[in-house]
Amino acid sequence: MAASNNGPISAEARAALGEAIRLVLARWTELQVAVENQWRGRDSCAKANQLGDSILSWFCRSKGPHLFEDLVDMMEDKILESIDADLDHNSVQDVADQLLFIHEQCLQSNYSPIEQLKNSHVQGNDVSQSRQVCIVIAFY
Repeated sequence: MAASNNGPISAEARAALGEAIRLVLARWTELQVAVENQWRGRDSCAKANQLGDSILSWFCRSKGPHLFEDLVDMMEDKILESIDADLDHNSVQDVADQLLFIHEQCLQSNYSPIEQLKNSHVQGNDVSQSRQVCIVIAFY
């Protein structure tokens, strides 16, 4: 499977990656349903934000390589331990794949995938459109 290149991440890329993680998690329907239904109690939103923090830390704490399987494993572990949700493995893989791609682009100072995320309209989201999506904290 995919892996992100080695190398340190700049402050600009870290900020952009944090924003991208927030956007991706906010569009992850399964995660948002778990948060909205408070599967882990009233602090489900905080737990989802912690997932984002953990993902950003995972990308920034080491030089890599950042392997797909390692990211998927880390995400599944964090989801089970903090949100107590058993999300579909394919769903976790899809999100991990997207995050690895964005990380690679950030390392190359290409932030266009993040701009596309910001400009895209979320369609077909099962989460109530009348409620604001939980993931609102910037991961810096």
